[in-house]
Amino acid sequence: MSETPRAVSVIQAKSGSNIQGSMSFIQSGSQVQVTGTFSGLSPNSEHGIHIHELGDCNAFDASSAGGHYNPGGNKHGNHNSIFSHAGDMPNIQVDDHGNASYIATLNHFSLVGEQNILGRSVVVHLNKDDYVSQPAGNSGERIGCGIIR
Repeated sequence: MSETPRAVSVIQAKSGSNIQGSMSFIQSGSQVQVTGTFSGLSPNSEHGIHIHELGDCNAFDASSAGGHYNPGGNKHGNHNSIFSHAGDMPNIQVDDHGNASYIATLNHFSLVGEQNILGRSVVVHLNKDDYVSQPAGNSGERIGCGIIR
């Protein structure tokens, strides 16, 4: 029996934010089940979240993570579109206490083979992703970053 590919990312606060969080990734056939928990966010807010090209969260503003993971050279868009960045994901919805639970099933990236995200990073943005504006959905500064391991 082969083991199910899994990865985690621990989100560190960036750009002076108070965010804390963790995400889990589990490969299930051609899809990846993504779950996460976050705290320290503004109550009743919405935040863009993306897989970024580089696994480097050292910069104060997470700029060291590079741009969105986009091996297909597509425009930024909704995670449901086949024409979006591979790293585009649904926004985080925050409750009235500044906490959020996250769950998504995505198929534009993988934990094995082509489109592998291991060693890349998850970046949480200050604003919600509008899924339209180029190149990053007008989601604002990077407030959290974690390497996918």
